Amino acid sequence: MAKDWIQGAIKKPGSLRRSLGVKKGHDIPEEELEEASKKPGKMGKRAKLAMTLKKLAAKKRDED
Repeated sequence: MAKDWIQGAIKKPGSLRRSLGVKKGHDIPEEELEEASKKPGKMGKRAKLAMTLKKLAAKKRDED
């Protein structure tokens, strides 16, 4: 897997947050993320990627 796959995966930063109606600077609630991940199309893909990145960040924090 490419080293910088995350940078290539995020095409439109903030688009998931805007489509869910969450204000800039606020975290997306876990329930909303799970609900959005079940939707078809771009929103579902973006929500699944957000959940994956959240897990990666938590894993990295635990290692430090």
